[in-house]
Amino acid sequence: MSLTETERKEVVKFNMDKANDTLAEIPVLIQHKFYRTTANRLYYACFYAATALLINDGYEAHTHSGVKILLGLHYIKENKIEKTFGKMYEKLFDLRQQGDYSNWIDVKKDAIIPLLKPAEKFIAEIEKMINTNA
Repeated sequence: MSLTETERKEVVKFNMDKANDTLAEIPVLIQHKFYRTTANRLYYACFYAATALLINDGYEAHTHSGVKILLGLHYIKENKIEKTFGKMYEKLFDLRQQGDYSNWIDVKKDAIIPLLKPAEKFIAEIEKMINTNA
C-alpha cells in the first residue's frame, strides 16, 4: 500500500483512535463478566496500536500473524519495546483465538485480568513512540 505522508499520518491516527476506543469498552465488559469478549477487545486494542506503529514506521502486515511477526522482528528483538510486551501480546493473541474459535475452551477472569494493565502500558508506549517520531 503506497500512502502519501498525509494519508499515512491519518491511518496511524485512525488506528490509534481505534485502539483507545476499544480499550475504553473493556471496563463495561468486565463489569458484566464478559471475559471472552474482553480478551477479544483487549487483543484488538493492542493489535490496532501495533498496526499503527508498523504503518508509522513504513512496515506492512496483511494478517494478524504478520503484525505479530513484524512487531517481534523490528521492535521486540531490537529492544525498542520490552520483551514482556511481546509475551503479553502473544498471550492476548492466543486468548483471543481460544475465545473466538474454540468450542470447548472459554476465557476465564484470572486469565485476562492480569493482562489489562500491561496492555494499557503497551498501547501508551506505542502512542509515545509514534508521537516522538511525528
